[in-house]
Amino acid sequence: MTQHMAVDLTRDVLTMTIIIASPMLVIGLIVGLMISIIQTTTSIQEQTLTFVPKLFAILISVAIFGPWMIRMMTEYVTLLITTMSRVAP
Repeated sequence: MTQHMAVDLTRDVLTMTIIIASPMLVIGLIVGLMISIIQTTTSIQEQTLTFVPKLFAILISVAIFGPWMIRMMTEYVTLLITTMSRVAP
């Protein structure tokens, strides 16, 4: 394996990680922002009020996007294994 291949592999892994994690992160960000706006307008500063809705929203997003995330990871690992078999001596 050359240095160029290792750099490409690392870049692809990081890109795949960002793509797979982005739905959960975006949903958590949106729910957290909405709860913060509600807390600001009502002057309620309870810490659990931000944590629990974000937790439920992220769990729901995992249930919705889970099959897609598993399919993306499976396709990438399959590609990785086939690439490794071509590179190996």
